[in-house]
Amino acid sequence: MDSNKAFDAEKGLAPTVSESPEYEIQAGQQNELKRSLKNRHMQMIAIGGAIGAGFFVGAGGALSTGGPASLIIGFSITGLMLLMTMQALGELTVLYPVNGAFFTYACRFIHESWGFAIGWQYAIQWLTILPFELTAASITIDFWKGAANINVGVWIAVFLVALSAIQFFGVRAYGEVEFVLSIIKIIACVGFIILGIVIDTGAVPTDTRGYIGAKYWSEPGAFRNGFKGFCSVFVTASFAFGGTELVGLAAAESANPRKALPQAVKQVFWRIAFFYIVGLFILGLVVPSDNPNLLHAHGANSQYSPFVIAIRLAGIKTLPSIFNAVITVSVISVANSSAFASTRTLQALAVRGMAPKFLAYVDKKGRPIPTIILQMSFGLLAFVNLAAAGSVLFTWLLSLTGLANFFVWGSINLSHIRFRKGWAHSGRTLEQLPYKAKFGVIGSYIGLFLNIICLIAQFYVALFPIGGKPDVTNFFESYLAGPVIFTLFVGWKVWTRDWKMWISASDMDVTTDAREFDPAEDEEAKPSTGFMGKLKSGASAFF
Repeated sequence: MDSNKAFDAEKGLAPTVSESPEYEIQAGQQNELKRSLKNRHMQMIAIGGAIGAGFFVGAGGALSTGGPASLIIGFSITGLMLLMTMQALGELTVLYPVNGAFFTYACRFIHESWGFAIGWQYAIQWLTILPFELTAASITIDFWKGAANINVGVWIAVFLVALSAIQFFGVRAYGEVEFVLSIIKIIACVGFIILGIVIDTGAVPTDTRGYIGAKYWSEPGAFRNGFKGFCSVFVTASFAFGGTELVGLAAAESANPRKALPQAVKQVFWRIAFFYIVGLFILGLVVPSDNPNLLHAHGANSQYSPFVIAIRLAGIKTLPSIFNAVITVSVISVANSSAFASTRTLQALAVRGMAPKFLAYVDKKGRPIPTIILQMSFGLLAFVNLAAAGSVLFTWLLSLTGLANFFVWGSINLSHIRFRKGWAHSGRTLEQLPYKAKFGVIGSYIGLFLNIICLIAQFYVALFPIGGKPDVTNFFESYLAGPVIFTLFVGWKVWTRDWKMWISASDMDVTTDAREFDPAEDEEAKPSTGFMGKLKSGASAFF
């Protein structure tokens, strides 16, 4: 069984089964998740899977509150943090491609109480995001005049049925859908960058502004709302980058994690550098940050997407409608990812005895049926959101997700730091790792530090909002995830009566679930010796 291997320091990897009670279900009492995700699925999940409304729409709100310079700096800092985080996650997931990924690593290398808190927070995050994304996707349909007269509830039902079908078809269906939708999003990002350059240079005949250059960086200015405006960008960036860690979660269902995971985590560099940083830089050149329409750029109000605004300011017809279709596709993609993330996390929690036992069930086709039914049931909350009173409930549910990403990413970095301590204490060397994080443990310290800085920045903005006074309701709407995680952490300690703060290096188990690698598999992962093989090898070594 691939998920239960022990690493022997002298003899290599040898099969074993853990005797710990929490692994009994995985060890043979039921079916396993299927390893059906191919290398191409993992690549697209990494490079385009999480690009959604947070980027295509939310970036407009960040541009309005922070200005183009704050937008680029904020996204760059968050991107650097994610780059370090994904390298750390890559090292852990290649060695331990287990279900639950970062939640499981937190349990093993930090403490079970922290793993419990992070796992449940992550599951809750994606459970509540699904109904939001269903509503958002339905709202984007109103962009077209012909659909404006159709009740939004009809589209919610259509999308919910479609997503349910994808989940019940299994993980291969999820991978195929993400593969296609990610390609569409990538083409849209590349297309906008090219179009933005054309607009900025004044080469669009219908654009009366002519050559723009860096005009909007001086008027209305590179920064808006001072330091608060700069800090406000981080929460938008966290939503935009949210889901990047799904590659690690998908490792448990990858056909060849030894080959697919390293390649996938390297794609994060290109996604950050090209799609986010270059794309947002171009956006800041062609859309003034004081454009009044940007004030409404939140959720999935696609008509207020800064990308759509840029196209309209250039006087280009038809293209806004096409880009709205891309936004609709992006929102559906995030909804699809949310269903995958929550179902796998809940199933892993149940296997470890941290959730109701029936949620651990996996059928013969590798589908976690109970968690899929639970997730789709949460999708029904999208109909509640259509009522005036329901929107209040929905606002508080979404507040649970605001800071979740920073806690998850910080935990991944901390898990990697603690893992390295345990790995060294057990007498093993870095040469025995099948994949090493490019920036080593120093990168994880940097990633953890940047996560803490982002949490502090968001705390500051939540306490002292832009254009307003300190308000308790506003603070908890922005920072509710913090108290919830702390409550979960303390609650599990009380339940288990385990008052240790962390797992010492001497007590860490670095052998259970370590994946056995076939030497032939390693040879297959090596590039060819031809010109293209050498070129690929050089690029791989650099990034």
